[in-house]
Amino acid sequence: MKDSGVINLLLVVVFAAFVASTVINLALLRVVAPVAGPISSPPPAGPPTGGPPPGPSPVKSGIQKFTSEEEFKSYLLEGASLVSAGYGFGGVGLMRAVAFEEMALPMMAAPAPLAADGAKGGGGPSRVSETNVQVEGIDEPDIVKTDGTEIYFSKEVYDYYIRPLSGIRFDESVIYPPEVKRGVKAVRAFPPADLAIDSEIDKAGNLLLYDGTLLVFSGNSIFGYSVSDPKNPYEKWTLELDENNFIETSRLYNGKLYLVVGSRARFDRPCPIPLFKGTFPVVIPCIEVYRPGGSPVPVDTTYTAMVINPASGEVERRVSFVGSSDNSVIYMSTDAIYLAYGRPAEIVGVYYNFLAEAAHDLFPASLVERIGKLGTYDISESAKLTELGIILSQYQSSLSSDEQLKLENELANRGKDYFKAHARELEKTEIVKINVRDFAVAATGQVPGALLNQFSLDEFKNHLRVAVTIGERSRFWGFVGFSGQTESVNDVYILDNDLETVGSVEGLGVTERIYSVRFVGDKGYVVTFRQVDPFYVLDLSNPRAPEMKGELKIPGFSSYLHPISRTRVLGVGQEGSQVKLSLFDVADPANPKEAAKYLLSEYWTEVSSNYHAFLLDDKHEVFFVPGGKGGYVFSYVNDKLELKKVVSGIAVKRAVYLDDYLYIIGQDKIVVINENDWKEVNKLNL
Repeated sequence: MKDSGVINLLLVVVFAAFVASTVINLALLRVVAPVAGPISSPPPAGPPTGGPPPGPSPVKSGIQKFTSEEEFKSYLLEGASLVSAGYGFGGVGLMRAVAFEEMALPMMAAPAPLAADGAKGGGGPSRVSETNVQVEGIDEPDIVKTDGTEIYFSKEVYDYYIRPLSGIRFDESVIYPPEVKRGVKAVRAFPPADLAIDSEIDKAGNLLLYDGTLLVFSGNSIFGYSVSDPKNPYEKWTLELDENNFIETSRLYNGKLYLVVGSRARFDRPCPIPLFKGTFPVVIPCIEVYRPGGSPVPVDTTYTAMVINPASGEVERRVSFVGSSDNSVIYMSTDAIYLAYGRPAEIVGVYYNFLAEAAHDLFPASLVERIGKLGTYDISESAKLTELGIILSQYQSSLSSDEQLKLENELANRGKDYFKAHARELEKTEIVKINVRDFAVAATGQVPGALLNQFSLDEFKNHLRVAVTIGERSRFWGFVGFSGQTESVNDVYILDNDLETVGSVEGLGVTERIYSVRFVGDKGYVVTFRQVDPFYVLDLSNPRAPEMKGELKIPGFSSYLHPISRTRVLGVGQEGSQVKLSLFDVADPANPKEAAKYLLSEYWTEVSSNYHAFLLDDKHEVFFVPGGKGGYVFSYVNDKLELKKVVSGIAVKRAVYLDDYLYIIGQDKIVVINENDWKEVNKLNL
């Protein structure tokens, strides 16, 4: 019995439930991965001549601004059709499994040293720790900041309280939901003997500190407080975002706040875009928004990067450009801000290219040619997919059940081979570069694959290094012909000042994905993982000829990498159900070694997901990591990991050092340790 005309309803879990009809049990698009660029014009049907058939056209270089609201709206709608088409096509019945946008990969950040928070002069300490950040000299928001005298700690405390219930016996009571007490504690920290709470601010969130001004990022607002007198802080200014906006990220560099705000696309009226309301209203007109050159690409967000005076809250410069919220990553160097985001597939182009290259003998030449012409039509991608479904449904209806089953198996096998061979063409990340000097969009570029986080990007000597995983985030994995995950692979690309690729190291950790990345000078360190932890050492000294120098395979994985010295790298991660600390010897890049390791009696450390929680004190050759049971201080002297101090009994969040005193900061208590003898010298209940 033929089943080609039967209508099935499939639930496609991507953003929302999607019910589709006109089921065609072909296996091809059960293996579709994202692709970039418009589809090309079709060659004649039949076997391709003169090499493989053309793939998706490369994105044209250059950028331009919108000229009107109508142009902006048309661009959004065309881009949206690409996204909805990419997600919805699986529901046309070309796959039997459920499609997922991604497998909820944990956001595992890698580490880096940070910039100073602005220590006061006078009788303050000679050594003041700084928040652990990616790029030295560029501060990042965190829950703890210090100027060397004062520690500012943003905390949330959940207080459970018991009240008697009315109408029942006096001894019967109920525990009410917790009351959240939020605020920033200003703690007099130095000298340790004077440890005391100076004041409290009734706002809470991540903090930045510069020259007597404390910035509090609370919800959708930024508050600027004067803390020149820590006992009497007061609010100087407020920036309140419009309801349709969100803070993407922020940095503090050279006395300026660099803020990136995302604005969700409004398809009815995309511009002007109101950013801030209240005292400092900011509105972005249509003609100030940049877009990529060439044909429309899927976008759902307008990003605005701003330079703000932290003393006054005044927006001094800004630039806006459209992008996607899909896997968006922002990285800032001392010279540029880079925004990267994923780009979905144009399914019709993928389908046609597969037919032309690998399956032209399975279909009539007229059908292949018809699908090729479909890609050239000036209609939305969703309309193309509807038409594609009709074309394939009509053909399938002409086949017997035996022929349908044979076709399904042929497509499943050929499709798997095709998409493995073309993986790097089908999954892309777009990159936008903004120069810090003139705050203008300087270049746009593209690399295969998807980024893990901001540590996947690094600028060095006018080149951008980019680490990606290909195949792990395929929007349409789990198709017939695939058992389990699609085969992933990891690459590192080097881009020049114009974001053109000049070199690459490809094929790291086949079937694995990147868990952590760290670029240090002309070296790169990459950890991939599936069952064991391959630790790769890359030589990036020649951008046009980078190479993988060495590899080490050990149990577990490192989700955070921190350079301890020029020849030692610390890994923080997991082995089995325990937190694992690994000290890697990279003195010989061709022969990396695990010089030491330590397994903590902890299931988790915040460092694995938030590198700000890590602290390195190279004077005393120790580092700090928080755990669920307490805070841990380790020595790494002579290539040994030795547990020097444990502070238990408090919910440890961070640590800072002032001179030779280590301040372990918990949710309810601060404990001060003398680093010369590791004895407790003072403590303060918060």
